Amino acid sequence: MTTQTAFDLIFRHALLRSSAATVDIGVKGGRIAAIAPRLTCEAVEIDLGGNLALPGFVDTHIHLDKACLLGRCAHNHGSVSEAIRAVAGMKKDFTVEDVYARGARVLERAIVNGTTRMRTHVEIDPRIGLRGFEAVKSLKRDYAWAIDLSLCVFPQEGLTNDPGSDELLVQALRDGGEAIGGCPYMDTDPNAHLARIFDLAEEFDVDVDLHLDFDLDPSWWHLDEVCRQTERRNYGGRVAIGHATKLSALPPERMKAATTQLAKAGVAVTVLPATDLYLMGREATHNAPRGLTLAHKLADDGVLCSVATNNVLNPFTPFGDASLLRMANFYANVAHASVSDFDTCLDLVTELPARLMNLDDYGVKVGNPADLIVLDTQDSRFAIAELPDVMMGFKDGRQTFVRQRPVLFRRGSSTPVQSGFQR
Repeated sequence: MTTQTAFDLIFRHALLRSSAATVDIGVKGGRIAAIAPRLTCEAVEIDLGGNLALPGFVDTHIHLDKACLLGRCAHNHGSVSEAIRAVAGMKKDFTVEDVYARGARVLERAIVNGTTRMRTHVEIDPRIGLRGFEAVKSLKRDYAWAIDLSLCVFPQEGLTNDPGSDELLVQALRDGGEAIGGCPYMDTDPNAHLARIFDLAEEFDVDVDLHLDFDLDPSWWHLDEVCRQTERRNYGGRVAIGHATKLSALPPERMKAATTQLAKAGVAVTVLPATDLYLMGREATHNAPRGLTLAHKLADDGVLCSVATNNVLNPFTPFGDASLLRMANFYANVAHASVSDFDTCLDLVTELPARLMNLDDYGVKVGNPADLIVLDTQDSRFAIAELPDVMMGFKDGRQTFVRQRPVLFRRGSSTPVQSGFQR
C-alpha cells in the first residue's frame, strides 16, 4: 500500500502489459504520478475492473487529406498509378473546408478506436498548394484534446520533375511541418529526389518518412540509396520507409541481406496491410502474391517496424475504420503470425511505432502524460486474437470517450445481461 498526499484521479485495478497483477495509477496535473498495487488517497476514482490499460495506439502513416473520397470517382482502380491519377484529378478542387471535414471524420473514428498519437502524411504540390496542409494544421489544433497529431509533408507526384513543389515544401516546413516524406518512384530522377528530401530534413532538423516503393519487382529499388543517405548524414533512427512491398518479393538470402542493411543503417519499416494487399498482385490470375512485408519477422531481427492505416475509403484503399487494433489483427492473419507472435503484433501498433516517431513521453510510466485506453480484456494475450472493444480513453487524465458494452436480452428473462466472452 502506497500513501500519497494528493492525486486528481486514480485508476483502480488496471492491468498493464508489464504487470502480472493489477495496479493503481495515480494522476496529478495530467501526468502519471504513481503506479502501485494499492494507492491510498482521496481522489476521483475510476475502476478499470482488471481490464487491460494501454498508452494508446500509435498510427505512423495515414493520409487524412485524401480520406473519404468514395462516391467522388469510380473505384475500379487496378494499380498504384491509376489510384494516384484518380486522386490527382480530384485534389486540385479540394478546399480547406473539404479536407478538414473528411479528416475530422477519420480522426474521430481513430480516437474512439483508441489511437492517441498519429503521423499524417500531407501532400504538397502546385495542384493542392498548401490547402490540405492548412486544413490538417487546424485538425491538429482542434483535436489536441484527444490525440497528438504530427504532420509529415511530402510530394506525392514527384519533386525534381514537378516545378513549384520544392518551394511549397520549404514553406510548409517553415510553417509547422514536423517531418518530411518523399516518393522517389514517382520522380524522373529518384536519387536527386532523395538527396533533396534529406537536404531539407537536415536543414529543418526533422525526421524522414518515405513512400519507398510500391511494386513486386525486386530487380531494382531505391533502398540502397536510402540507407546510403541515412548513414552518410548520420540520420539513423530518424528515417522510415512505408510500404516497401519489394521486400515481400525477396528470396530468403536477399531478405537476410536487406534486413541486415536496414538494421545497420537504422532505417525503420512501416507496413500498410490494407493498401498493400488491395493493390499488390491484382494482375495475377491465380496464386496471387500478397505483397505484404513481414514486419514481425523484421522486428525480431532488429529492424524497427510499425503497422499502420495508410488510406481510408479512397482509390488506394476503399475500406477502413481507422482501427489500429483491427489492422494489427488483419496483419496477423495475413502474415501467418503464430500465437507466440501476438505480443509483437500488438507492439507493432504501440511501443514500436512510438519509437519510430521518437516519442520519448509515450507509455504508462511515472512522469508521462496520462494518456490511456482501456480494452475489454483481462489478458493482454487476447488483444490481437479476440479484437476486444476499446471501452474508454483518456488524454492528459481527461476522459475523451466511452463505449458501452452491448446488452443481451435473453428470452424469458426480464434482466438484461452484459455481453462478454467467458474463458
